[in-house]
Amino acid sequence: MSIDKVKQAGKISIGTKQTTKMVEMGKAIEVFVAKDAEPRITAKIVNLCKKMGVQVTYVESMKQLGKACGIEVGAAMAAAVNE
Repeated sequence: MSIDKVKQAGKISIGTKQTTKMVEMGKAIEVFVAKDAEPRITAKIVNLCKKMGVQVTYVESMKQLGKACGIEVGAAMAAAVNE
């Protein structure tokens, strides 16, 4: 399941700004997007990932993604980073 991949990732960037930054820099291996996140926010990162050739994986909820990233709040998106 995709949530397990988040937990296994060595380094994770959490949130819209950090995820976008990592994709733009070419450091993101895979981006995880919550299905219940605001579409106007997630559409931008999904399009950027397509352009940059980064795999996008959808997870069920922001709460689930936040928990997998080890934070107390929900996360709209996160990126597994290669550093």
